[in-house]
Amino acid sequence: MSLAIGQTETVTYTVTQNDTAHGLSSQWKDGRHADAYIDVFATIKMIALMELACGRLLEAIQAPDELSVGVEVNVRHLAPTPVGATVTATATYLGRAAKLHRFRVEAFDPAGKIGEGEHARAVVQAERLLAGARKRLTAR
Repeated sequence: MSLAIGQTETVTYTVTQNDTAHGLSSQWKDGRHADAYIDVFATIKMIALMELACGRLLEAIQAPDELSVGVEVNVRHLAPTPVGATVTATATYLGRAAKLHRFRVEAFDPAGKIGEGEHARAVVQAERLLAGARKRLTAR
């Protein structure tokens, strides 16, 4: 199967308390910092949704022993989204540059655009990636 320039994939998700800046900061609380964040959709969760849309596009060209990994993110978070709102992230395939697949990404909530930018992913062999990750446990 192939992937055409301009091809899109959309992912839809409803924001929960755990997806907010406050929800995430409370999971990492260390007692030394106030971590004064509020209950709006966290930037890292928006980026994760964008990456998911990109990864789903690449599934069409992956071999059974391959997967895609994010290697570059350049995204702006434009507006806050509350808990309970539905967020839609769309990835548009821009083409391949060397070993990287490039995408335009956008995210929307019911009031309009909340994020935009570009993302690059590489298709890799799953076992090779896992072997490299395991080596990091014993490095140094």
